[in-house]
Amino acid sequence: MSSAERALVIIPTYNESENLPRLIPSVLSRDARLEILVVDDASPDGTGRMAEEIAAAESRVHVLHRAGKLGLGTAYLDGFRWGLRHGYDVLFEMDADFSHDPVHLPQFLDAIEKYDLVLGSRYLHGRVTVVNWPMGRLLLSWFANLYAGWVTGLPIADATGGFKCFRREVLAAIDLDRVESNGYAFQIEMSFRAWKKGFRLGEIPIMFVDRDQGESKMSKKIVREAVWRVWRLRFLAMFGRLEARKPPPAIAP
Repeated sequence: MSSAERALVIIPTYNESENLPRLIPSVLSRDARLEILVVDDASPDGTGRMAEEIAAAESRVHVLHRAGKLGLGTAYLDGFRWGLRHGYDVLFEMDADFSHDPVHLPQFLDAIEKYDLVLGSRYLHGRVTVVNWPMGRLLLSWFANLYAGWVTGLPIADATGGFKCFRREVLAAIDLDRVESNGYAFQIEMSFRAWKKGFRLGEIPIMFVDRDQGESKMSKKIVREAVWRVWRLRFLAMFGRLEARKPPPAIAP
């Protein structure tokens, strides 16, 4: 990144009051160009109010409030729209639970000079860099990525990971209103749409540590969505329906 570029780290939250006061200073300390957008889904534990208090004292922190628990994918989409409207050049996806270590942020900023979308990978070059997951969940994640790659053809090792960095051109080129997924499939869909538009995808290795505070948002519904959604993406691409059709030209009176 050049010194003139601005970067926004989008952090969706729901009941993350234990993590937010530790996470925000850690993110901001990594690079002076980084700013934060907290997208809070009306957390009952007061996370949104806490984020407002932090933002009042720190100009690099911003808060977007939503009416309720509307899902991870839509939180990122709302964050992308906010970031594009406010002129950021680089936009991150990042979890609020420290499973995505802020220490990796400078590596993303370096890699985004070469790529249009940089993904933080837990499985790069055959290495598994995951801590604190039970074997069953690790195997589920591993095989889910193999499955997603086989169905979609995505040339990446970790299609379901959520620590990502986009150049604004990628998000501006994707019709965000057409993105349908909301769980882990959302990560696959965003990378798939970027790849199909010809953008350069790159990966960096990250250490993924399962959350140490709060509760996981994983559910069977999220897993089921990912299983069938990849086939929908494949068929939409095959039949040229991944993007919205252009409206017919107006007929002059």
